[in-house]
Amino acid sequence: MAATDQRRVVRREATLIALTAGEPAGIGPDLCLAAACMPRRWPLVCIGDRDLLRARADQLGLAIRFCDYRKGADVPLIGGTLCVLHQPLPAPCVPGRLEVRNARQVVSWIDRGVDGCMSGEFNAVVTAPVQKSLISQAGIKFSGHTEYIAERTHAPLPVMLLTAANLRVALATTHLPLRAVSDALTTTGLTRIMKIMVHDLRRFWGLPQPRIAVCGVNPHAGEAGLLGDEEQRIIEPAIAQARAEGLRVDGPFPADTLFVPRHLAPYDAVLAMYHDQGLPVLKHAGFGHAVNVTLGLPIVRTSVDHGTALDLAGTGKADAGSLVAAIELAAHMASCEENV
Repeated sequence: MAATDQRRVVRREATLIALTAGEPAGIGPDLCLAAACMPRRWPLVCIGDRDLLRARADQLGLAIRFCDYRKGADVPLIGGTLCVLHQPLPAPCVPGRLEVRNARQVVSWIDRGVDGCMSGEFNAVVTAPVQKSLISQAGIKFSGHTEYIAERTHAPLPVMLLTAANLRVALATTHLPLRAVSDALTTTGLTRIMKIMVHDLRRFWGLPQPRIAVCGVNPHAGEAGLLGDEEQRIIEPAIAQARAEGLRVDGPFPADTLFVPRHLAPYDAVLAMYHDQGLPVLKHAGFGHAVNVTLGLPIVRTSVDHGTALDLAGTGKADAGSLVAAIELAAHMASCEENV
């Protein structure tokens, strides 16, 4: 981008992205600062503790100019600047050292971003990683961003989808113990998830007739009931119902062979039955550049494909590729939604 373009500011009517700083003792602040160093086409507002961000920038040797966010004011696009919606932490933060007293403020950063999207102040929210166990320790019910943001936006059925390059994998269940997965699967629920996937693949990716491949839950997709009957009882009826409603859905396929490139080629997305069925393949293909998207929400929300990496906080070794990809995808999704 030319220097004259870098000096531009984006008016408040342009796409405005909220970026939550994540767990302050983790790499979330580092990633936000790395994104701030880059010239960008989209205005960005970081929700977090300005003093923490400034101290972390000094620790990392980053020359960043901070400005305070004011609703309705212009937001600079020049690389090396960061507009901050300042919400201070109640306790000091040391990189790599969790502090439970800060957990509620971390959640309030998420609340502010989500509420801003709901009110129309922001066009999308991008979330840096948080420490779920610490938030739970603080007495807040929190199994993950996906479920929490869905509840706050009154979305009845959020769907977690990760994407890297042309591979998109959605999950029928998210943060559940493996022994609870089968009990969580229902024909009605799977059919609803397929509908949400098709709706949002059209809404955000412009795919007029998305094709979805559905995994079985058992090895070899149950092998005709020999290795489990969930495919016959639950998944096949859901696929039949989706097809009856005009959706282009196939399966259930054995997950160990579905991800072979020639089998994936005809499809726009995969529906996996549980977290560690689909995501290892996707992260192997694009870890560090994959993006976590929540479908089924009234707002645009994306995130990184990794955790807080406490051991890397403040070291300068954190890779911001996934966060930058999440910001770019959020801007794209928000733009697509405006054009619908």
